[in-house]
Amino acid sequence: MNKTLRALQQRKAQAVAAMRVLADAAAEREMTAEENAEFERLSAQVQGLNVQIQREEALLEAERDVGVVIPDDARIEVTDNRLADATRGFATFGSFAQAVRAASMPGSRNVDERLLIGAAAPPAGAFGNEAGGQDGGFLVPPQYSTDIFTLSLEEDALLPRTDSNPIGGNSMVFPTDETTPWGTDGVRAYWQAEATTATATKPKIGFETMRLHKMMALVPITDELLDDATALAAYLPGLTARSIRWKTDEAILFGTGAGQPWGVLNAKALVVVAKESGQATQTLLPANIIKMVTRLPAGSYSRSFWLMNPDVLPALDQMALGNYPIYMPVGAGTGSMQGSPYGMLKGRPIVTTEHASAFSAQGDISLLDLSYYRSITNRAGMQTATSMHLYFDADATAFRTTFRIDGVPKLKNPIQPPKSPNTRSPFVTLAAR
Repeated sequence: MNKTLRALQQRKAQAVAAMRVLADAAAEREMTAEENAEFERLSAQVQGLNVQIQREEALLEAERDVGVVIPDDARIEVTDNRLADATRGFATFGSFAQAVRAASMPGSRNVDERLLIGAAAPPAGAFGNEAGGQDGGFLVPPQYSTDIFTLSLEEDALLPRTDSNPIGGNSMVFPTDETTPWGTDGVRAYWQAEATTATATKPKIGFETMRLHKMMALVPITDELLDDATALAAYLPGLTARSIRWKTDEAILFGTGAGQPWGVLNAKALVVVAKESGQATQTLLPANIIKMVTRLPAGSYSRSFWLMNPDVLPALDQMALGNYPIYMPVGAGTGSMQGSPYGMLKGRPIVTTEHASAFSAQGDISLLDLSYYRSITNRAGMQTATSMHLYFDADATAFRTTFRIDGVPKLKNPIQPPKSPNTRSPFVTLAAR
C-alpha cells in the first residue's frame, strides 16, 4: 500500500475512534456544548480525509495505467561481484603473483584492479616497503591462503589430530581439572548412611593461559620464475606448506614451550616404557609393544595411533604372540582415523615420520592419543604479504607467509591408577635399547 494512503487511513481511523468515545459517553444523556462541538469538528475532519483518500486512490490508479516512471536523475549502479570471490577473480596463484610483480615495478601505472579489491595498506609507521599497494602491500586473496593451509595439513600431519581451537585474539584461557575419581581431592562421592551428615566436596579447578607464537616463511622468488605462472603455482604453495607443516609437527612432538608449542615427547606427562631385561640393541620385541599399550589410560586406545621412524618397520614383520601376529601389514583403520598404508599394530594404525628418533633410540616408536593435546591457531589461518624491495638488487620478489599457533599437553603429570603401580598417559614412548 502507498505510504501516503496508509497515513491518511490511519488519521481517519483515529478520528472515528475519538467520535466513538464521545458518542458512548453521551449514550444516556445529551452531549454538552463542548462535546457536541468536538464531535462536529471530528466529523468534518473525517469528511475531509475521505476526500483526500479518494483523491489518492484515483492518483494511484492513474499511475498504474501509465506504467513505471523513471525520474530524470535516476541511475543504475553495478557492484563488482569479484569482492565475493575468494580469489578476487584470479584463476591461479601464479597469475596473482604476476599481477603483484607488475604492480610493484618502479613507476608502474598499470595496477591490476583486482589487487585493489578488499586490499588494505599497513598502518602508518609500518615498514616502508609495505606502506602501500604500489610498494608490495597487496593482500593475498583469501582462497590462496586457504590452499596453503590445507596443503600443510594433508596426509599425516599431526595438528588435525589435536584438540584444536581457532581463536580471534592472541591468547586463550582454559580451565583445567586433573583430579581423578579415586583421588583425595576435587569432587568425590561417598556412601551415605541414613540420617547422617553428608561430606561436602568442591571442584579443584585451575587455569592455563595459551598465547599464540608466530612462525614465518620468507620466500624470495626470482623474476624469471614469476614470469612462469605455471611453475610458480606448483612451486611456492607446496614449498611453504612443507616447511610450515614440518615445523608444526616438530613442535607438537618436541617443542620446548619457549616461543613455540610444548611438545608431547618433552611433556612431564610422558610415560617412557623401559626395554626388557637383557634386550639386545637394535631390536623391538612384542613385549615392548604390549607394555606400551598397557600404559595408555582407559578410553584412549580407540583414539590412539603409532608414530614411528620408517626404520622401525622391518622389525615389525616377524612380530607375533605365539601363532597370532600383532602386526598386520595391510589393513583398514577403525575408530576416528582412516586406514593406514603401513598396516595395523595391535589394532591401531601406523604413521611413519622422519620426526621420530632413529631406530633403537628413545622416541623411535610412540603410542599417542593427541586428543589430550590442546592447540590454538589464529582464526585467520595463513597470512601472506609480498615485497619486491627486500631483494630488489637480486631481481627477486619476497613472499612472506606467517602462521600463529600454540600447543600444550592437557595433562601436567602421568595418571596414577588406584590399583596399579604403573602410571598411565596418552603419550607413551619406548626407551632406548
